Amino acid sequence: MTKKERFGHIIDYFKTHQPVAETELEYHDPFSLLVAVILSAQCTDKRVNLITPELIASFPTPQKMASTTSEEIYEYIKSCNFANNKSKHLVGMAKMLVELFNAKVPDNIYDLQKLPGVGRKTANVIVSVVFNQPAMAVDTHVFRVSARLGLSTKAKTPLDTEKQLVKYIPEELLPIAHHWLILHGRYICLARSPKCEVCPLTPWCKAYSNK
Repeated sequence: MTKKERFGHIIDYFKTHQPVAETELEYHDPFSLLVAVILSAQCTDKRVNLITPELIASFPTPQKMASTTSEEIYEYIKSCNFANNKSKHLVGMAKMLVELFNAKVPDNIYDLQKLPGVGRKTANVIVSVVFNQPAMAVDTHVFRVSARLGLSTKAKTPLDTEKQLVKYIPEELLPIAHHWLILHGRYICLARSPKCEVCPLTPWCKAYSNK
């Protein structure tokens, strides 16, 4: 099976059986999603969704968050991994939005990555989810699932994986494909004990065929 054929089968499966796939992070505008994605690094979406309602209710705008301190933010997010660093990132991010971007979340990866706490993965999530741009965010789930399925080969970094996925996935499907792979990794292709016995993608999975 060629790589192109493998992509074709897997994409066709998802298009047929999972036509709707969305982020599990709860948000109501670009700013609240940006906050949630920053918090989600090394932390589950479930935990983030417990934190963000009170946090966003208290600091619903970049201006509000920029006017507080990281110590105050910490009290809201202390149950999240790396809360100390994230509290500083959130205040720094909000201040930069106010000072450089008129309190609006940028719609491009270049400007987003200027913000504290925002790397390429987070920037790709924002432009994909909020602005529906053809971007492929690669988190640990996407990195793992892509390698196991054989969608990425010899990828040593998330950027390597991103480049390979973007090459073979049709541009208009990139936003939803990101969620397909994340959800598959979260619920079926688990890191330590993948549920191959119930996985619908085994006919085209490189790792499964090599067992």
